[in-house]
Amino acid sequence: MFRLWGKLMYNNHMIKDMTVCEESEDTRTHKIFRALEDICYAWDLGKPIWLDATIQEFQRHKKARFYQDNFIEAIDFDFLEIQVIEE
Repeated sequence: MFRLWGKLMYNNHMIKDMTVCEESEDTRTHKIFRALEDICYAWDLGKPIWLDATIQEFQRHKKARFYQDNFIEAIDFDFLEIQVIEE
């Protein structure tokens, strides 16, 4: 089972969180993208853009933060953080 935890942070407080479970036999990358898409859909957010720094952070720590630079539209929170909690 693959689980991804998404958190919306504002002023160092978690304002929303959600865990997405994936049980498909897809690749890890596809599971991450699909889980992120599910989180964004549930919270009515545009899909963030994966910048090079975001990709490197995710590869090193299994965690990534998406700031205003990662979104096309304006956001009303500080960042969206995703973290792999089970593979």
